[in-house]
Amino acid sequence: MTTNEQQKKDTLHSKTSGWKHSKTVRYSLFVLLIAMLYFSMASKLLPETYDIAVGLPSDKEILAPMEIPNTKETLKAQEEAAEKVGQVYTILPLRNEALVSQMLDRIFRLNQDDQVSVEDKINIYREELPQKVNDHIQNFIKNNRSSATYSTTLFNEVTSKIVEQRYQIAEETFIKIPRLTSDDINEMKPVAADIVARLTTDQIIDAQTARAKVAEMVSTSSLSKRISREVVQELARLAITANKFYDEEATKTAKVDARENTPTVYIKQGDVLVEKGEKITQEMYTLLEKNGLLKDQVNYSPQFGLLVLSILLGIGLIMYIRQSEGVSRFKYNNSQFVMLLLIILITIASMHIVSIVQNEQRPYIGYLAPIATGAMLISLLIDLSLAYICSILFSILASIILNVHQGDIFDFQFGLFTLVISFASIFAIHRASQRSTLLKAGIMICLFGSLSVFSVILINNNGWTQSSTLYAIGFAIAGGLLTTILVIGLMPFFEVTFGILSALKLIELSNPNHPLLRKLLIETPGTYHHSVMVGNLSEAAAEAIGANGLLCRVGSYYHDIGKTKRPSYFIENQNNIENPHDFIDPKLSKSIIIAHARDGAEMQKDYKLPKPIRDIAEQHHGTTFLHYFYHKALKLAEEQGMEPDFTEADFRYPGPKAQSKEAAVVGIADSVEAAVRSLRKPTVEQVETMIEKIIKSRLDDHQFNECDLTMRELDIIAQTLKETVMGIFHSRIEYPEQIKKDKVTEDSDRGQKTHGA
Repeated sequence: MTTNEQQKKDTLHSKTSGWKHSKTVRYSLFVLLIAMLYFSMASKLLPETYDIAVGLPSDKEILAPMEIPNTKETLKAQEEAAEKVGQVYTILPLRNEALVSQMLDRIFRLNQDDQVSVEDKINIYREELPQKVNDHIQNFIKNNRSSATYSTTLFNEVTSKIVEQRYQIAEETFIKIPRLTSDDINEMKPVAADIVARLTTDQIIDAQTARAKVAEMVSTSSLSKRISREVVQELARLAITANKFYDEEATKTAKVDARENTPTVYIKQGDVLVEKGEKITQEMYTLLEKNGLLKDQVNYSPQFGLLVLSILLGIGLIMYIRQSEGVSRFKYNNSQFVMLLLIILITIASMHIVSIVQNEQRPYIGYLAPIATGAMLISLLIDLSLAYICSILFSILASIILNVHQGDIFDFQFGLFTLVISFASIFAIHRASQRSTLLKAGIMICLFGSLSVFSVILINNNGWTQSSTLYAIGFAIAGGLLTTILVIGLMPFFEVTFGILSALKLIELSNPNHPLLRKLLIETPGTYHHSVMVGNLSEAAAEAIGANGLLCRVGSYYHDIGKTKRPSYFIENQNNIENPHDFIDPKLSKSIIIAHARDGAEMQKDYKLPKPIRDIAEQHHGTTFLHYFYHKALKLAEEQGMEPDFTEADFRYPGPKAQSKEAAVVGIADSVEAAVRSLRKPTVEQVETMIEKIIKSRLDDHQFNECDLTMRELDIIAQTLKETVMGIFHSRIEYPEQIKKDKVTEDSDRGQKTHGA
């Protein structure tokens, strides 16, 4: 490949891969994430709005999206409660026994006054005794007017009732009173007070009822004189008044309290507000308008709140990714973001599909949702720690989307369930080595999901019957199995679409029974052994710098597969045969050697191997220089007396240079393994020097310019390769003590031979 062709290829590669690191694309994907979160929760948190008009039929059935206060029914219930409140009466402590005592005291004093004629006494009693009743009531009102206990309307009612039920003393009683002696009055006073006190202890609305009992009580009293009994009877009847009065203010207050204490009547979520085709009345329109269900209403507060929630969730996820890029070996690009968004979308869609058949009577159907699918896919295809963070996001979304309880935003049960099964699935597959691990993860989801459901039911056994509990556990188990099926089905799609090499896929590719590896083993056993050794070296070096060691190992197995086209032209396969390069032109040798990288990539493409594996085969030599054949060609041209018609560029691999750490590490390990194998008796110093020389040579040749290896990582690679080489080739490498011992033995043998031993 010429330099121009390589430049064109590099330009095309740059254009096709540029979007993966474009900030504009990343910002667009972030906006898409926010929109996805917003609309995933909108159906649960935002009420649907309708375009309707009064007097026109509705073109669709309108259901209550939430609990809606029913104003009409609430008012009706309030009025019914107020009507049930009867008239409120207030009992006043009038102390009528004191009133009758006052009357007898006045009679006692006046009867002893000889200066007043009997006729005048009669007139005075006729006037003062009824007035005593009015004065007693007015004094009570005056003394209690400032009290907040009684209202003005109550006092008006008292005055009115007292006047209305006023007792008229018989005229002959006024004539009898002046004839009472002091002893008579003293005898009458306790009897009258006792009778009035006993009768006014009861609640009296109509005084006539209590007055009717006076005669009987007087006749059974201790009074012996007829005149005393007659006067006491009349005075007691006069002193007895109503003590229980209708309280208009208290009645109004009681009615108000009854209205206020009447619970609001709600239209339940899902109830039909308007039938399809039903004509919209003003009452219906007002109800929909009041609850923000009309399209022409401008009420953006719920939408704004949901947008803020979506942004917070999105920022939390993005901030974690940005922070983890600095400490994790995993470097996110826009391709991973697209895949992440697609996984989140699939997980959200599964929740919504299950929520369609879920309702308040059967909330346990929500446990069928394969929510752990997202956590498992992210763990297998992107990054383990990101899977844990996304599990928290999924638990929040599940608690909203699968919530069927009216008036609640989140359902704790589904949030906890999602968190438990997601964490369990991640733990079960974080070191997955084969597809059967996914089935084990499904069993873990079934087990831990059932336990979380059962524990919540035991803690809050509100409305859960034995059958509903069994249903909930059954749906949780079914959800775990469904999750496994989805993950197994979706894994190949993501691996092919996004060129993802999951750990499971890499393990499968490392199987020696793969057609290419069998071909490598049978046709080029030397190259096969070399590839296995490179795999061991590269995996150790990659793990040491935080790169993908498994990818390096598997990539190493396939990196020289192109040598199977011309196996005898490569030194590791030249056992007991002459080197063909000794008999052909150096330019042809160069073409054969550099072709193995391109041939290997094409062979892998034919077998549909993932691009990262093909890239390692194509990039592990980069654009390195074939010194041996270049100098051989120069020498041949010099011997033929010709000017060289080639340059150094013609004796370089076509590249491209290593685009990833893994490709660079495999290239270094490839050179190190070949160099160590070429040493007859390698020493520790030789191995160290050789590794440093190989790395420095590639560094000086700018082979690492297009990958993100740092100088510190190159030092770590050198040290790790040295330690690994010591372990793999331990029996071949001579250590300083061994070299010294061998030298003494060799000198001794040489001395013996010299002396004819």
